[in-house]
Amino acid sequence: MASVRHILQQMTVLDDIDHRILRALARDGRISNLHLAEKIGLSPSACLRRVQALEGAGVITGYRAVIDPVKIGVGFVAYVTVGLNTHTKAAQEAFERGVARAPEVRECHNITGTVEYLLRVEAADLAAYKHWHTNVLGVLPQVHAITTFVVMDSPKDERA
Repeated sequence: MASVRHILQQMTVLDDIDHRILRALARDGRISNLHLAEKIGLSPSACLRRVQALEGAGVITGYRAVIDPVKIGVGFVAYVTVGLNTHTKAAQEAFERGVARAPEVRECHNITGTVEYLLRVEAADLAAYKHWHTNVLGVLPQVHAITTFVVMDSPKDERA
């Protein structure tokens, strides 16, 4: 019960204005405080205090640039599920270290279900992906099963 109490103490209570600020910043992290305040309906000083409070509470953990993948040579995106051959903490840690070194892996999620991991992989093209699949992922000794889902289009993508 103590751990639940600790988690509840760490949670930040957000009101409607905070949620509006977060949505606006998620759409445009470079918006000026003046424009953000106008959009939200606050004075600039009140808006700045709220943003600083959200940053201080760890609700806002950073700001990122949204990059056009084609302009940096990424023409192939896939989601890859990975099943491990043993279900131990050591196997998970070794696998995570292996994918952390691979720049093609843009996201790595430990998930529930029939496999342990879901990866978002970006490569120049199918040939580059195949090289990564065979020579990087495929040689990790913890890997038992790999399934690739090729992204054909992303009609909604709100990642920054």
